[in-house]
Amino acid sequence: MLTAEAAAREVGELLKKNLRLTKRINHADKHDIKLELDVRCQRLIEKRLRSAYPEIAILGEEETAGEPLTTDRWVVDPIDGTVNFTYGIPHACISIALQHQRKNAKAAAHPDAGFETTLGLVYDPFTDEMFTAARGGRAFLNGKPIRVSERTRLDEAIVSIGFAKTGASLEKMLPQFNSLVHKVRKIRIMGAAALALVYVAAGRFDAYVEGSVRLWDIAAGGLILECAGGDFWNEPAGKDHTYRIIANNGKLRKKLQGGR
Repeated sequence: MLTAEAAAREVGELLKKNLRLTKRINHADKHDIKLELDVRCQRLIEKRLRSAYPEIAILGEEETAGEPLTTDRWVVDPIDGTVNFTYGIPHACISIALQHQRKNAKAAAHPDAGFETTLGLVYDPFTDEMFTAARGGRAFLNGKPIRVSERTRLDEAIVSIGFAKTGASLEKMLPQFNSLVHKVRKIRIMGAAALALVYVAAGRFDAYVEGSVRLWDIAAGGLILECAGGDFWNEPAGKDHTYRIIANNGKLRKKLQGGR
């Protein structure tokens, strides 16, 4: 964990230095942006992790190293919340997870079958908040234990919603948004999945819902949420490391799935 934390802090310094500067865009479409800095940060993290753990593969949003579908692997998002960051909004983070491939896992169509997250780290450099967890242990924020909220009523809950990049996924989430906005205390659309997950873990949000989100956005935050006493329901939404998720404090999933 210490190597991953050091790498995240190093990338965090880059993000802070570049927040107000003009960014070099490698690719942009209607709902997403890819920066040159995304790739640079990914390679920095990869260099640190591979130097310390050369036998462990890396599955990243920008690049992969080793054989991430057949061995233990790091799962890395060097900048989660890239659009926020590009526009100078200080709500973005670094997400690093370590996943273990269970030896007796059966082969399946989905590329992530057989893997479980054993370590998770989400670092927000703009608030200097480091969220961490190891499977079987507690979740921590800057070394202090955190816990999910105790709220059981939707009308008292703050729920974060994520809208993915494709038109089809946007269309699927709009009815859920239209339904929830009348049932909950507040909806929040923050633009960084990993931070939404750890905000649920810390009791700031009560739930986070998204219909199409990638593994590197949720692997670390999902474990941190579970270790904080929360419920991280997820199911594959495609073969490209894509998932549907309902992350919550352990008391709201059925209500978010259509109940009262």
